[in-house]
Amino acid sequence: MSRLKAAIVGATGMAGQQFVQALTQHPNFEVVVMVTSRTLSSYKEALLEADGSSRWIQNTPIPEDMLDVPVVSSKEFSPTSVDVIFTAIESDLAKELEPWFAQTTPTFSTASAFRYFEDTPLLITGVNDDHADLIRKQQQERGWKGFVLPVPNCTVTGLAITLKPLQEHFGVQNVLMVSMQSISGAGRSPGVRSMDILDNIIPYIPNEEGKVRRELLKILGGYSGEGITPAEINVNCICTRANVIDGHTESVFVGLKEQASLAEIKEAIRGYNPFAGPRLHSAPEQMIHIFDDPFRPQPRLDRELGGGMTTSMGRLEEEAVLGGVKYVLVSHNTKMGAGKGAVLLAESMLARGILHDNAKL
Repeated sequence: MSRLKAAIVGATGMAGQQFVQALTQHPNFEVVVMVTSRTLSSYKEALLEADGSSRWIQNTPIPEDMLDVPVVSSKEFSPTSVDVIFTAIESDLAKELEPWFAQTTPTFSTASAFRYFEDTPLLITGVNDDHADLIRKQQQERGWKGFVLPVPNCTVTGLAITLKPLQEHFGVQNVLMVSMQSISGAGRSPGVRSMDILDNIIPYIPNEEGKVRRELLKILGGYSGEGITPAEINVNCICTRANVIDGHTESVFVGLKEQASLAEIKEAIRGYNPFAGPRLHSAPEQMIHIFDDPFRPQPRLDRELGGGMTTSMGRLEEEAVLGGVKYVLVSHNTKMGAGKGAVLLAESMLARGILHDNAKL
């Protein structure tokens, strides 16, 4: 099968660069155009600052197959020229551009603009794939040939992944969480200046805790043909910013509806692996890895596990106050929690036949 033609919108920013990395040499998608604020001859030129320095900030070189991809401005971009669009833009701009894209073309987004609409699923591949059918309702109600699928907030991704097997086997009643989030989660926008974060932990991230509470209940909710019923879980959290480059660490306390031993809990988590069969290109071999070493997981050591797509858990202990389990997790916020997670979601939609309906093969 021919590869689907893809566009990356916001390609020079931090999140856009993550899409570039995730889509290089991809077996299903070929990036044929980048979209930025102005039209240029190539992606290589778009990354150059006026003083000759590069805007590329990733820890690997710019992929060779992306250097000469043409770049157009959003005003000159034609959504009908591609089969799929990956957007890495601010939420305000996403509210303007993504509905335009979705009129004709499937759009996968890292922005929050569409996360809270009732006709829009909030999907994590391998966690709530059954919610994908809601896309049809979005298309019908809005008159779109395409759709918009946003990935969740990066803080909620690892939390939802680790809670899924607990919810399936024992039911989840209460969740308390404290996050220690990496600097990269703030992007390069104002809010985390170097002298603020060095030798420090910032105890507040605006709007983050509300996103976690709201999105977790939607992701773990039940789906019917009419929509998603939020999960009945009591959730509270404190989200902080820590002096770590990549990888979110979270301390989680879970109250279970059905009491279980620690051995039973670990068995349920280890048995949860939706990628055990034929794997999607960006999927890890393990959805979750449990460490027995009490000093793991650590973001510096474990964020790249499974190519940055495996969520690590450790410090699993019985939780006597809530009646369940407590643990520490590490999730890669700019891979599974952002661009690469969105690419995995697109692979999943392709495997389900949903992208085939729109592809201009």
